[in-house]
Amino acid sequence: MALSFASEDKGILPDRMIAALAAQGAIVPVRPFAADQIQPASLDLRLGAIAYRVRASFLPGRTTVRERIDSLRLHEFSLADGAVLETGCVYIVPLLESLALPADIAAAANPKSSTGRLDVFTRVIADETRGFDRVEAGYHGPLYAEISPRTFPVLVREGSRLSQIRFRHGHAQLNPDELRDLHARERLVDDAAADVSEGVLFSIDLSGLGPGGLVGYRAKRHTGLIDVERRSAYSVLDFWEPMQARPDKSLILDPNEFYILASKEAVQVPPVCAAEMVPFDPLVGEFRVHYAGFFDPGFGYAGAGGKGSRAVLEVRSREVPFILEHGQTVGRLVYEKMLAKPDTLYGTGIGSNYQAQSLKLSKHFKA
Repeated sequence: MALSFASEDKGILPDRMIAALAAQGAIVPVRPFAADQIQPASLDLRLGAIAYRVRASFLPGRTTVRERIDSLRLHEFSLADGAVLETGCVYIVPLLESLALPADIAAAANPKSSTGRLDVFTRVIADETRGFDRVEAGYHGPLYAEISPRTFPVLVREGSRLSQIRFRHGHAQLNPDELRDLHARERLVDDAAADVSEGVLFSIDLSGLGPGGLVGYRAKRHTGLIDVERRSAYSVLDFWEPMQARPDKSLILDPNEFYILASKEAVQVPPVCAAEMVPFDPLVGEFRVHYAGFFDPGFGYAGAGGKGSRAVLEVRSREVPFILEHGQTVGRLVYEKMLAKPDTLYGTGIGSNYQAQSLKLSKHFKA
């Protein structure tokens, strides 16, 4: 299947078109894709064999990432048999996938959900770029992951997947009228009267939605390491402090602490759309919400076993303590058109870990 789009075709490429991109040489893997690497509207990116610890985060600007690594690296080490990435350090890892994009296809990257829920700050860099996680249309060159664990040391290896990438043709974001029409048909959020003209607004749930009035978790310091490939392997209490609802339904975020919270709203992403969380809005407070922002078609969708899913929010305060109150707006979900419905939806046989979720830690922890 050779891909060709008319100028009026706008949208995110679904799974079969991502496979077609690879078949025509626009995505160049060092070794063949894993069976579950192509997701409904994204491709998981795999770490390569070598990692570099560097002095500081950077953007290449007018140079290549390799040139910047050569000037900033402290040491390099192999990931072939696994290696520990320490907190507070910055690492650059060449990825197993490189790109040779057509002139009309651009890309955007984001951490995977499990990466964000471990507070592993991960961004994708391309040569001669001035922004993280964005790849211009027509880009030919390698991709790199910048990785900085913030709370837990993590064990990674060649082939580990911390990031994902989407491909789009043209401007895909739905305008306010299109969003309102979609909400009228599909109920994007569990409030039929919600104003979705600028996307679905998220507010925080501090009412105690979990067992025993649980509202979320605060990460502990000085823990053991987490192997990113292991599922249901770690005790929650070894890494997290559960937090119960307060009588006034508020929470004070301490500076530089990491929290897992949940949205008050349950949302869904119909098969004709993909969505992305806007991670930080300075108008609502000095904190960052949601490191991992991609929501695939089928997330929370009744036809894919969802019936609406809450957004799990990865929250980190900035420089000062900040009080969150129940129902406070913390971000928004923007929707983009798909070029076609994916062959497989999120939650339908592809190992989707977070369908129909409420308040949920990453897949690494025992239920």
